[in-house]
Amino acid sequence: MKLRDDLRKRRCTIGSWLTIGDESVAEIMARSGFDWLVVDMEHSAITIESAQKLIRTIDLAGVMPLVRVGENDPALIKRVMDAGAYGVVVPMVNCRSDAERAVRAVRYPPLGTRGVGLARAQGYGFSFQEYLDRINRESVVIAQIEHIDAVRNLESILTVEGVDGSIIGPYDLSGSLGHPGEFANPAVKKALAEYERICRKLQKPMGSHVVQPDPELARSLRKRGYSFIAVGIDMLYLGTKARESAREAKR
Repeated sequence: MKLRDDLRKRRCTIGSWLTIGDESVAEIMARSGFDWLVVDMEHSAITIESAQKLIRTIDLAGVMPLVRVGENDPALIKRVMDAGAYGVVVPMVNCRSDAERAVRAVRYPPLGTRGVGLARAQGYGFSFQEYLDRINRESVVIAQIEHIDAVRNLESILTVEGVDGSIIGPYDLSGSLGHPGEFANPAVKKALAEYERICRKLQKPMGSHVVQPDPELARSLRKRGYSFIAVGIDMLYLGTKARESAREAKR
């Protein structure tokens, strides 16, 4: 799996988000053509046990499994990595030290502080060396930029060795400016423009989540240079199609 290389070269990849802790849903999504899927442990009821099952399902389907952890907690990051995640999306990375903390939690010494354990990622104890080689080549750390402080500190965040990319959290970013959900507000638009300016200046990949499953909006982001794009959420794919079908059937 080559997501880290794609991020470095700013080649566009398309993923999506999982909030339903069911392996069948994960398998359906993994067979839909996405390059990667994020298991969301921040805004869902997904437990670490459920996360490992989803990670395994996604991985065995040949898609890269990532996990959005609930917080920038080394213990939680260690557990999802041991469960087999190829990387993490870390919320509320607002300064350089936040970014460094996330990277250290993913990497083993001397590159980080992650404790060594034997779980699914390490072949249940039979392939630790192979895992160590792979994780150094392929593990991914995505910083979620979802506060105005993160935009102000963006250059120092993105220049941390081991931060492979970033993704805008538009709702929380707009909330931090006092305009939750008001994406057309001038202050919100200015913050997003500053995010794009700094990413382009540093030649770093830009990321965004098109929460509603809107391919046209995803294409417009691609045209603006975004290359790490999540489209939709499992529950919205289910709900959108179900409502559309019910509405059309009743006409």
